[in-house]
Amino acid sequence: MELIPKDIVFANPIFLGLLVLLPLLLLWQWLKYRQQYPELRMSSLSAVATTRSWKAILRPLLTVLKIAAFLMLTIALARPQNVLDEEKITTEGIDIVMAMDVSGSMLAQDFKPDRLGASKKVAQEFIEGRPHDRVGLVVFAGESFTQCPVTTDQGVLKDLLQEIKSGLIEDGTAIGMGLATAVTRLKDSEAKSKVVILLTDGVNNSGFIDPMTAAETAKQFDVKVYTIGVGTQGKAPYPMKDIFGRTVTQYMDVQIDEDLLREIAALTQGKYFRATNNKSLRAIYKEIDQLEKTEMEVSAFKRYTEQFHFFAILAAVFLALEMLLRNTIFRSIP
Repeated sequence: MELIPKDIVFANPIFLGLLVLLPLLLLWQWLKYRQQYPELRMSSLSAVATTRSWKAILRPLLTVLKIAAFLMLTIALARPQNVLDEEKITTEGIDIVMAMDVSGSMLAQDFKPDRLGASKKVAQEFIEGRPHDRVGLVVFAGESFTQCPVTTDQGVLKDLLQEIKSGLIEDGTAIGMGLATAVTRLKDSEAKSKVVILLTDGVNNSGFIDPMTAAETAKQFDVKVYTIGVGTQGKAPYPMKDIFGRTVTQYMDVQIDEDLLREIAALTQGKYFRATNNKSLRAIYKEIDQLEKTEMEVSAFKRYTEQFHFFAILAAVFLALEMLLRNTIFRSIP
């Protein structure tokens, strides 16, 4: 156990300079002892060999107690304090809605384990890296709905993210409805920045809202849209059911309306990305994370707790014990 812990500082460290007097105090005590108890030179000690009592042996204890009292008093005068560092973080957060395609084509296996599984994993990593922002989740296929409204409760958000699977809603790719639902969740937000991350692997073929109409609405409410097209170049393996109900792999052309996704991003001051594998998808989310940095104001302050009382009490105890012993057990007769 350390006498002075590492997180202790001294309010009056100048008093520690008194410790240089310690050698002088030791010398003074030694000279005083020699004066009170001078040596007797004798030709033989055989006659007094057994006259040294336990009091004589323990008498230096008085000096030890004085020195200990001096040390404790010096430390107490230096005012040791326990320091607690604290930070108060004030953020100007960003409200983000992740609009994720859950259509049947998201089960294509050009990503591992598939497009939807890879998208969920990377989205979770993105969420975990934004502890000071509110994040929401919208899913869409042939229609759309809000899986989770914008929230700072990452536990609830990640649980709802894991519950996403293909087949929850009517199949299709309603990009306009997915974007419109996401914008609806942000239009009344007072956040410094409002962002939609729209991820799809297809062409708009469902829904009653035109994607560019939804993009115009996003622009009207100052919502920036980052669009991500997921899918390899060329053909991708899809799990299909044959006539006997068995799952077989069939290669099909990857069709992503990249021109539409670029237009949406450009109109809303966002950016379009193309992910062709797990690695590039993770890199895209990292880039978006860098582009949408949360402004954070950190106020650092320290709290001090006085600790000198402990050392002052020890000094008083040592001094009182020395005086008690000196005037009782070790009392000298003049």
